[in-house]
Amino acid sequence: MMELKTPAKNRGFYVRMKLLRKHGRPLQQEKTHLCFRYYKWLLWLSLSLYIISSFFITHKPIPLSKTILSKSNTVVSRALFESTNFTTFLQQPKNKQDLLKDLKIYVYDLPSQYNTDWLANERCSNHLFASEVAIHRALSNSDDIRTFDPYEADFFFVPVYVSCNFSTVNGFPAIGHARSLLSSAVHFISSNYPFWNRSQGYDHVFVASHDYGACFHAMEQRAIKEGIPKFLKRSIILQTFGLQHRHPCQDVENVVIPPYISPESVRKTLNETSLAGHRGIFVFFRGKMEMHPKNISGRFYSKKVRTVIWRKFKGNRRFYLQRHRLAGFQSEILRSVFCLCPLGWAPWSPRLVESVALGCVPVIIADSIRLPFPSAVPWPEISLTVAEKDVEKLGMILEQVEATNLSTIQRKLWDPEVRRALLFHDRIQEGDATWQVLYSLLQKLDRSHRSVRALSK
Repeated sequence: MMELKTPAKNRGFYVRMKLLRKHGRPLQQEKTHLCFRYYKWLLWLSLSLYIISSFFITHKPIPLSKTILSKSNTVVSRALFESTNFTTFLQQPKNKQDLLKDLKIYVYDLPSQYNTDWLANERCSNHLFASEVAIHRALSNSDDIRTFDPYEADFFFVPVYVSCNFSTVNGFPAIGHARSLLSSAVHFISSNYPFWNRSQGYDHVFVASHDYGACFHAMEQRAIKEGIPKFLKRSIILQTFGLQHRHPCQDVENVVIPPYISPESVRKTLNETSLAGHRGIFVFFRGKMEMHPKNISGRFYSKKVRTVIWRKFKGNRRFYLQRHRLAGFQSEILRSVFCLCPLGWAPWSPRLVESVALGCVPVIIADSIRLPFPSAVPWPEISLTVAEKDVEKLGMILEQVEATNLSTIQRKLWDPEVRRALLFHDRIQEGDATWQVLYSLLQKLDRSHRSVRALSK
């Protein structure tokens, strides 16, 4: 094998370098090193003074109410938006009333065919999908949040009631007309106002308060097939439907909101007795529980969960299960310890709100459900979650909770602020459901044309 040798001239160079390092000019090197050290300290001190002075000069919250916007379009990324001092504005102060003081919503004044005409039927403003009416009403009654100047608005609310077309056959809301009604409304605002067209509705807000939200259909497979209307895919949807994993019907910017329960009915029921009164019903459920859950379309209602509950526990004296509706069912909730909240066609249920509002521990049986307003409602601390596959073990699970930490759960559940966060009122109350919607929108100010323009100046 051939051996490679280092050329002599390279070796001599190496020796000379070593000699220089040993016997060279140490005094000159020491001086150079000393100057370099002083230079580093001087540079560090200069940079520190510059950063500190810049912070005190520029780090001030932007007074949005005084911002004047130009009408030209500007696109700013979320990363840029969150890196500015606007992040300070998003931090919640101790006084919640101050939190929303600069937020402005413009409510479109649409022709009555899109909303108020539907109120001729009294059910329109009181059924479980009526959050679309309640939010519109609360914003319209607001003297602080609502603005009549669209150029100072952060968001634009489009009030279209799509859930008030009640079937003459079964009385349930029929939403087959929803897509065409919404499309017509979008055509109206894009033809009469300039704000939709500048971003294709990026800062516009709609409500989709029925089973599968922005897909506007009550049956999941059909909802997935039809998908979210293309004209809404850039907007913000307030919807009752939400899952923790990806789903075609929440593939849009969205906020999960609670179904509507009348705050007046809750107040009347609570006047009967206190939340901490005697609760003689251990486990309560009243509602649809089919013996044979496969319907005429070949699909299984509630993924068979309710049927399993009925078959397994109908003879259990600690389970009060009723398959028929009753006008005074809220008083039964008020007298119950645990209230079952199984999925129906969709994961969510009005029983979630009714249980919390009336102090009955909600037992959520709907895998991967995404619950409303988690920053205000401590769901893990006030409710129980049981996997759909474990529904036959309900008795054992609830008895174990009863014997261990039930009183702790109830104490947190009975906090008035928790109940308030899930109820809509005609006028916005601090911390109520409409307030929580606005707080959620506050986290999305990077979609606001007004705020983005203010930050770019």
